[in-house]
Amino acid sequence: MDRRELLRRLAAAGSAPFLLPLAGHADGTNTPDSWQTAFEASTAPWKPGFASLPGDLPPTAATVRGRFPDAVTGTLYRVGPAGHEVGGERYHHWFDGDGMAHRFVIDGREVRHQGRYVATTKRVREARAGRRLIEGFGTVFAGSEPLSSPDDMNVANINMLPIGGELLALWEGGSATRLDPQTLATRGLKTWRADLAGVPFSAHPKIDPDGTVWNFGVSASNGLLVLYEIAPDGALRRADARPVSHLPMVHDFAVTDRHLVFLMPPLVYDAARKQAGASFLDAHVWRPELGMRALVIDKKDWQRQQMLALPAGFLFHLGNAWEEQTAGGTVIHVDYVRAPDASSLFTSTRELVRGRYVRGPQARLTVARLDLGAGRATQVEWPLEAEFPRIDPRRVGLRHREVVHAAAPIDGRPLWSAVARTDVESGASQRFSYGAQALVEEHVVVPDGERPGWVLGTALDYAQGKTVLSCFAADALADGPVAQATLPYALPLGLHGAFVAA
Repeated sequence: MDRRELLRRLAAAGSAPFLLPLAGHADGTNTPDSWQTAFEASTAPWKPGFASLPGDLPPTAATVRGRFPDAVTGTLYRVGPAGHEVGGERYHHWFDGDGMAHRFVIDGREVRHQGRYVATTKRVREARAGRRLIEGFGTVFAGSEPLSSPDDMNVANINMLPIGGELLALWEGGSATRLDPQTLATRGLKTWRADLAGVPFSAHPKIDPDGTVWNFGVSASNGLLVLYEIAPDGALRRADARPVSHLPMVHDFAVTDRHLVFLMPPLVYDAARKQAGASFLDAHVWRPELGMRALVIDKKDWQRQQMLALPAGFLFHLGNAWEEQTAGGTVIHVDYVRAPDASSLFTSTRELVRGRYVRGPQARLTVARLDLGAGRATQVEWPLEAEFPRIDPRRVGLRHREVVHAAAPIDGRPLWSAVARTDVESGASQRFSYGAQALVEEHVVVPDGERPGWVLGTALDYAQGKTVLSCFAADALADGPVAQATLPYALPLGLHGAFVAA
């Protein structure tokens, strides 16, 4: 594909799905809507996890019990939705909240936390106006303005990517946002190349052991999958847009040493629904007859692709993938968290924002086997509910055994109560429970030379109204934290993050 054609395709990928005007009119009032009223009236004890923070949080010392190991001396960056309403109008989906970046600086017996809203164009404009102006992923407001770019609705609230001396706050449908790694101040949008301005850049890049960063973006209405290869120093090596039929909502992917692996659920975009005024989320339709498709792309030659079929299912996240050479050809092993359908995306994660809990379908740790030689895919589903799978970062794309993940949901309350470490080949698992009044967030694996390493992550103790940062020995998770830092306040529940050693 020549440069001119790439420019045309990527420009279409960046804007076309988002240029549709919306019906309705703004009345300019600040009367709370029904969602805000419902949240205020909710008596759910866990609702602080979905409350809004009124402003930034200055650097604050935590109370530390124990001592954090030398290997975790450094900074844990996290981000998540923290601004759910403006002017009495509350978002209608958890994933819509304005992003707040967090910085946990760890040094032995000292931990300091800082939180700062990402000053996206959307947040700055709406704060000045005192009301919502732009639609969200799962919310359409009366009088929402037509969009000129996906970055008009960018809330920078899903993940963090430290790269080339920069810190990027990642969204899903548009650009990454540059932050100062020391102050968390917003430095503007990241444009990898002029023709990539505003083009979707996923929130789940993968980093090879040699530091190469791989990522993708989805333009569902154009049927284009955008691929990125980025050098360890942050320089873009190449980018291209590849056509994919029935391209669904894709949140995450995996890499092996030779391939990119996409598991594509049958949740596909319907432009007619968007034109009728639906949110971007509600413009998607569940089409189980398409099944789950596994798209495998050669890292060196993106035109070399193979599609395999799995039973219909839905996923947010993958753990890792690796490949082996057999007599019949290449076999790829990939672990992911599979749900039978996408109903949780439309109901469970939506109702949380008005302080209601709706139990969604169970999502379980699953290992798929993609036999490229035979063109056949199979999978094994472990009887273990899970989310937020993470591995030792040194094993990305290589054979691994253990996955760290959130686990153990409790009936009558959302999300998870424990962190677990599971052997994906045997299904054996150990876990630590934070208790019946805590909500567990993502935990990451921190390497420590030849040792098993450490597991580092946060949880909301809503009984105390405080957020805790815990560190565990990776091979003794069930023994509990070796160190724990307790903040003097509760943070809204976030999504993903990354650790950077000092």
